[in-house]
Amino acid sequence: MKKAISQSRFTCALGAQNTVLAIPNAIPIVHAGPGCSSTVNEFAQVANIGECYAGGNQIPSTNTDESSVVFGGEKNLRSEVEGALKIMKGDLFVLLSGCTAGIIGDNTASVARDFAENGFPVVGAETSGFKGSAYIGHEIVVKAIIEQFVGDVERNVQKGLVNVFADVPAQNLFWRGDFEQIKILLEKIGLKVNILFGLTSEGISEWKNIPNAEFNLLLSPWVGLDTVEFLQKKYGTPYLHYPLLPVGGAETSRFLREVAKFANLDAKIVEDVISREEKVFYDYFVSLADFFSEFHGNLPQELFISGDSLSTFGIAKFLEEEAGYILNGVFVTDNPNEKNENKLREIFKERFPDYDDKNVLYFEPDSERIRAITEPKLKESHRVLVFGSDWEKDYTKASGNTFLYSSAPVKQQLVISKSYVGYQGGLRLLEDIYNTIFAVTTLVRQLHESKLA
Repeated sequence: MKKAISQSRFTCALGAQNTVLAIPNAIPIVHAGPGCSSTVNEFAQVANIGECYAGGNQIPSTNTDESSVVFGGEKNLRSEVEGALKIMKGDLFVLLSGCTAGIIGDNTASVARDFAENGFPVVGAETSGFKGSAYIGHEIVVKAIIEQFVGDVERNVQKGLVNVFADVPAQNLFWRGDFEQIKILLEKIGLKVNILFGLTSEGISEWKNIPNAEFNLLLSPWVGLDTVEFLQKKYGTPYLHYPLLPVGGAETSRFLREVAKFANLDAKIVEDVISREEKVFYDYFVSLADFFSEFHGNLPQELFISGDSLSTFGIAKFLEEEAGYILNGVFVTDNPNEKNENKLREIFKERFPDYDDKNVLYFEPDSERIRAITEPKLKESHRVLVFGSDWEKDYTKASGNTFLYSSAPVKQQLVISKSYVGYQGGLRLLEDIYNTIFAVTTLVRQLHESKLA
């Protein structure tokens, strides 16, 4: 998309710094100008990622200046790497280039190779900001680690082992909880999971084990497709592409059945798991019937949602299919290229067939333009649920409608392990929606006033 973006929800490709930090005991080393790393870190804080193992002010950076532009900065980078290896304890060091390094032609991969040949776990990735967004940078780093650190090894397939590629760390607000819940779901049906990122990952041992997986699972509409296709070519590993985040009963059951079929798992075992999980989910869901029937005239019915395509499509599908919401606007903010936009349109058409001929899907990374579309419609109703970021919060509340967070930036809510993935995630989503309504206004008073009117 070649236009200016105001109130963006992603950083440049150097945002892959957060991808490195999401790997336990991995340390990024940034070869960029002063302020580049801290800007990425500032975004991470409004996505509640924290400093992780060696983030924030601990990240080594060359802080390239004019002399580096004139004479080259690889010497400074080598010095920075040498210092980091001496004083920082890491299982993997990933060199990341910023725009300055990219423009003058400094080669982080070449520098990394020299250290790797001497036995140090160092990888280089070209993540200059002009290469694209943090989503692009994420895939650049993942592939760099596989090529340079995992390397050309003979594949020793382990039955039932799966590599999971899903959320982009820091870009998806709930990435930590999502990875944790995805792993739990897959283990329930008998798979062994390399989750690769987050607190439940075993770190570099999982990355080293990537070639031995029976298959790769991509849970994402488009981010990660290059990675799993690369792995198929490099190691011959097949992959399953599931384009929706499984939220709630129906979608989670579809997800588990499709994974089980692809992995040739015992159908009876899988159906027993689904049966147990669905019973609990729908018992809780049905217990809400009295609540819905009592307050239905005062509850939100329409939905606007903005954020990355993975969480946005997943949440929207659950609320449309199982909670009866009407989609008024689905705003994809992760800025896919034209090819991936077409892919997303196909996914939307398949998963939301009732909205195929309605103008509800937007590809819009600019939050001001999202506001221009959304705010006039919010003023026409007080029964709208809006999922978004800090950019949408104030004007949604001013219109008298209900707001919840689904994407960064978020400065007024702490997110630790929250996730809407799975059966329990769907129930948690419903709790968040209706508890938010109660926190804003008293439904009992609304109901009483409507009866008196």
